Amino acid sequence: MKRMMSAIGALLASTVFASAEGELQLFNWGDYTSPELLEKFEAETGIKVTVSDYDSNDTALSKVEAGGGGYDLVVPSANYIPIYVEKGLIQQLDLSRLPNHENIASQWLDVPWDPGRTYTIPWQWGSVGIAVNEDTYSGDINTSAMFLDPPEELVGKINVAPEMNDVLSLALMYVGGEPCTEDTEVLKKARDVLMAAKPKWQSMDYGATPKLAANDMLASVYWNGAVFRARLQNDKVKFGYPKEGFPLWMDSVALLSDAKNIDEAYQFLNFIMEPENAGLISAFARYANGIEGSEAFMPADMEDAPEIVIPDELKSAGKFLPTCSPKALEYYTAIWTELRK
Repeated sequence: MKRMMSAIGALLASTVFASAEGELQLFNWGDYTSPELLEKFEAETGIKVTVSDYDSNDTALSKVEAGGGGYDLVVPSANYIPIYVEKGLIQQLDLSRLPNHENIASQWLDVPWDPGRTYTIPWQWGSVGIAVNEDTYSGDINTSAMFLDPPEELVGKINVAPEMNDVLSLALMYVGGEPCTEDTEVLKKARDVLMAAKPKWQSMDYGATPKLAANDMLASVYWNGAVFRARLQNDKVKFGYPKEGFPLWMDSVALLSDAKNIDEAYQFLNFIMEPENAGLISAFARYANGIEGSEAFMPADMEDAPEIVIPDELKSAGKFLPTCSPKALEYYTAIWTELRK
């Protein structure tokens, strides 16, 4: 429960520098935060959470770096967390204030992007793959050729989510390279494949879930949970895992260095590590999370969903993206800028 303020504390809180007790500002991906979770948190703590949305890691990073947003918590992907740490944008957590930290599953506790989980708390994790309507195409969908050398049935009907790291990583792995490479020959191959494929695409759009469900687009490079949600509305939507290689990701919650609502933020971080509450997060967005025991509180159809359970023969093709070097990022940005023209 939020703390009662003394008369002196109330007087101090009236200054322009004081945080607003009972409030919390969460900066998160769009359509990614469970309303039920927020309602439960407010009912139990009295803390009102305001969610501001972003559509890409780069957008979130630039807004946080610019300052002035008033955000307390942000939810970056794994390969961006070292950038936040290096730039001093997030603060190390006081684990003594997070008794539920012990609920983090062991596989997600000592991760390369945040050893020992001292800066972040798991939110959700998943994969990037290919959604396809099987009424239109019934061949192999476990390949990035679906958008880089698409079958005739799908030409002009393919969407590509405009997330630079995901798209370039898929293209690099398709041509035999590795994500974040500085090899200019491999980068040129990926660039050429992307530029040749683009005229065969319908769009580069983040909002694919309702359009896949309504058959307004018939294929898309997209995230597994969002495709799962489309399939629940349209059982012809299938999810493929590119055998040439596909990104895995984990989004995690971090406390911003300039956060004002510190106590409220710690209450929220501890709250989402309760298995029941982590289950609410996954039940809404349809991704797995990193909290031990949360499966018992998820919908039964998540246990063996093809969008959640990677086939054994394709597991080795999935890899977490590294944090690109400045040089690799420079190459990425040049290719991406050309692709988006």
